[in-house]
Amino acid sequence: MNASLRLRLLTREDLPFAEAVRALAGWNQTLADWERFLAAEPDGCFLAEWNGVPAGTATTIIYSTALAWIGMVLVHPDYRRRGIGRALLQRCIEHLRGRGVRCLKLDATPAGKKVYDGLGFKEEWTLTRWEHAAARGPNAGTVSGIRDGRVVSAVEPLDTVAFGVSRRKLLEPLMKQSRCALVGETDAGRVDGYGLLRDGSSALYLGPVVAASADAGVRLVNALLARAGDRKIYWDIPDQNVAAVGLARESGFTRQRTLTRMYLGENAAPGDSLQQFAIAGPEVG
Repeated sequence: MNASLRLRLLTREDLPFAEAVRALAGWNQTLADWERFLAAEPDGCFLAEWNGVPAGTATTIIYSTALAWIGMVLVHPDYRRRGIGRALLQRCIEHLRGRGVRCLKLDATPAGKKVYDGLGFKEEWTLTRWEHAAARGPNAGTVSGIRDGRVVSAVEPLDTVAFGVSRRKLLEPLMKQSRCALVGETDAGRVDGYGLLRDGSSALYLGPVVAASADAGVRLVNALLARAGDRKIYWDIPDQNVAAVGLARESGFTRQRTLTRMYLGENAAPGDSLQQFAIAGPEVG
């Protein structure tokens, strides 16, 4: 490692820098998201310093020994091309492997993908961020089988099938943080989906949205869009989920960017992208 570079744990005192470098990158997270990262993994969030000056960040979240996530790998523009991003990523890998995690995942930008390729990450599937300046769904009252709900235990079994492992560690704080949390039910009262609408620094964020069927997913997304008013919305969709992609197009969303989901290690719990109508975020899966 370069003698000018030092990696250490990210702390609450570093959050003003973390927010600043996030804003420079134009990402949509908020201060509340950074606080959630630290609360979830206080020993798994890292700061890079260059000659004692904050220069970059990275976060991790361990869902189980089968799967962990790497996110928020950011380097200040003044310190790029010095190997800082790669060093942060290697520190995350070292930390997660030290905790016995068998598979590490992340969502890669086109620029970051080159670094991840070099470290042995493999492609799983692609996803696209869709954007709408002011997306209104049908009136919330006309969407049948939808109710408000923030009880993780009610949706955890469905979410685990869709994602591959339990995300209770993420979903509990995420539901509290969300401006809207909805649950879909069949006529028999069985939960067949759930979805969140969250505040972001640039736009509302639609996700995660998980549904057992295309019909259930469409109902949930329409109900969530109905709660968004005239706010801009970001919606990250696995490209394989043609029902979600079709709904985005029909609702007037446009493509903003494409990311690649990548993994390192044994991908023994891949989940089902067809049940993921919206991911929880590139930084957490």
